[in-house]
Amino acid sequence: MRKAAIVVLADTETSGELGRVVNALTTAKEFKESGDEVAIVFDGAGTRWIPALSDPDHKYAGLFADVRDRVAGACEYCSGAYGVKDEVTNLGIELLGDYEQHPSLHGYAERGYQVITF
Repeated sequence: MRKAAIVVLADTETSGELGRVVNALTTAKEFKESGDEVAIVFDGAGTRWIPALSDPDHKYAGLFADVRDRVAGACEYCSGAYGVKDEVTNLGIELLGDYEQHPSLHGYAERGYQVITF
């Protein structure tokens, strides 16, 4: 079994960044459907995607729903810095602050996860 930590860093402002988050979610879905372990981490400006994709009217809300159970969380620090901390927690997403208020990607690597960034 493979293990992947998919890190979404893309912002919400351009179509290119939309493409990156769609690729991240599609990759997560492929790992999930293959029976592999996959954890999705929203970090940096990528934390803005959680409220956006949770809107049922968003074009990719369904794709997000398909892998929502694989969302490990969002960066604690960045969620605050990008103004979405309350929305993220209200949506039931865990804030990750294992390393200086940021998710520990080293921790994922140490547990055998391949870290993939989008």
